[in-house]
Amino acid sequence: MKHHNIYFSLICLHHRMLKITLLSASLVLISAILLAPPNGYAQSANQARAAAQSGPSIALAGSLGGKALVVINNEAPRTMAVGQEYQGIKLLSMQGNQATFQVPTADNGTRRLTLRIGQTPIHLESSSGGSIPTVQEIVLTAGRGGHYYTTGYINSKQTNFMLDTGATSIAMGSDEANRLGISLEGGRPVAMSTANGMVRGYQVRLNSVRIQDVEVFDVEATISEVPMPYILLGNSFLNRFDMNRTHDRLVLRRRY
Repeated sequence: MKHHNIYFSLICLHHRMLKITLLSASLVLISAILLAPPNGYAQSANQARAAAQSGPSIALAGSLGGKALVVINNEAPRTMAVGQEYQGIKLLSMQGNQATFQVPTADNGTRRLTLRIGQTPIHLESSSGGSIPTVQEIVLTAGRGGHYYTTGYINSKQTNFMLDTGATSIAMGSDEANRLGISLEGGRPVAMSTANGMVRGYQVRLNSVRIQDVEVFDVEATISEVPMPYILLGNSFLNRFDMNRTHDRLVLRRRY
């Protein structure tokens, strides 16, 4: 009889412990439900909406054998050769530490976009009406001899520049002017001072000059009758910018 009572007591104790365990589990479950967001997918949905509003993104991670190493929409980096297209983004050129792409716009058109290696990803225009940030800075890195070299466009044709704060205007040789389709007709004759003495030149107006993503219109230029190794990016362009130099890095910030 004594053993029977002990056995019965153990069964009752087991049942009480089981009830306590079930009650604790229920409280934990109820707490989890109460503390959970009303919509379990709210956060991910908000992130998706934000991504859709900002549009696709693109960044230049590096270069590999003449190809661009590109990150599109935070996917794994991929190599793109000149002329190759992916998700509507086409690589037009890859030179040094910068690449130029053709990217889509919201009105089903396209535009050019120049990126530097390591630059912050750019969010492109989306079909839902997202905006493209207006780039108002040119960032250059000093090259050989401490000079600043860059590629750019004159009247939508690509060429090479060397920055020269001592040049009154953009200056180039007549051979490069011919290649770019710049006519000397109507140009004003001027005398140009060079390292080899005075030479004859012609002062003209350029429709547009674009470096990276900054384009300036109606820019004065001087065409020399003798060839020049580079187009000098002079003050007729530079005067429209504030310049800030830190070590070998030069930032041109658009003023007007």
